[in-house]
Amino acid sequence: MQNFEVAPIIERFGQVVTTADLRTYADEIGMSYQTLTKKLESFKVRRGLWHLTAVEQLEQTFNQPAVDPVVEKNENLIPARDVNFVSFGNFTDIKKIISSRQYYPVFITGLSGNGKTFGVEQACAQLKRELIRVNITIETDEDDLIGGFRLVGGETVWHNGPVIQALERGAILLLDEVDLASNKILCLQSVLEGKGVFLKKIGKYVKPADGFNVIATANTKGKGSDDGRFIGTNVLNEAFLERFPVTFEQPYPSPKVETAILKKVAESLDAYDAEFVERLVAWAEIIRKTFYDGGVDEIVSTRRLVHIIRAFSIFGKRKKAIEVCVARFDDETKQSFLELYAKIDANVDPDDDDNESPEEMVRRHAQESAATL
Repeated sequence: MQNFEVAPIIERFGQVVTTADLRTYADEIGMSYQTLTKKLESFKVRRGLWHLTAVEQLEQTFNQPAVDPVVEKNENLIPARDVNFVSFGNFTDIKKIISSRQYYPVFITGLSGNGKTFGVEQACAQLKRELIRVNITIETDEDDLIGGFRLVGGETVWHNGPVIQALERGAILLLDEVDLASNKILCLQSVLEGKGVFLKKIGKYVKPADGFNVIATANTKGKGSDDGRFIGTNVLNEAFLERFPVTFEQPYPSPKVETAILKKVAESLDAYDAEFVERLVAWAEIIRKTFYDGGVDEIVSTRRLVHIIRAFSIFGKRKKAIEVCVARFDDETKQSFLELYAKIDANVDPDDDDNESPEEMVRRHAQESAATL
């Protein structure tokens, strides 16, 4: 392709050419149609259509030093398996889709902290599939996703974005928190159709490698958040949402599964307290039922229960572990959650101060000093 001039074709027919145009041009220059289309293969958008770009400047760009890629070709992007992972919800179905290696985009929605992203990561880990995760924000645009030109050593060179890297590697592309996106996310329309993408700035068409797929996670269904709970989420374009064949609604795990999750985490931290785990799960279940009934505005997620277990492994006190992990809520909610737990666990008094008194602190420091002598 480097030795073939496309400028005369552009001058004769324009940048977008059809089969008829190329047959005419092939006859004019005495070249077979098959040979001509083979030379223009990188410009092909779809059957019977090519998008040509003047390449004199592009070839100069290609000869310049390339930007170091975000991901090296030989770098392993398979997520690490987490020994604490417990499958539940839609995990089996998501794993089946990934293992099929079919292009079948998936939209996963559900409340925060219920394992949407973690489940996708662990499905890829178990199947030994590469995963490229992109955290979407309102500022995410085509340059962030597809790529763009970068200044390196005083020279402008093309840099592939995460979407192109996933396409070329046949990896799973995870669009995390996709409902935070603006309409700039529509640059992925052709990608979501499984057709790859034409990089118009460098005149290159990138086809998806075998196994490539797109999975999006969101707290909403792309319709915004009417209750204001997920501030910053947006109403996504209907054409964008329609390109996801299936939507999975991820629930919080059942009490039995959640108990297994907390047990594994606690054991890994050498802080397993069976009674405490049982009480935490029951406490969270009551709060969630009250939340769904409209009785409270906040909810305790599985992720927050894991935070509490980790805090317990550090501080060694149930009340303090819960207190520091629900302090993110307003004072009224925090106090009501602590009082509810106290009703479930007779060993915890919500009015007790778990912090050390000055006398206790002095005594502890003296004991620690003596132990080191």
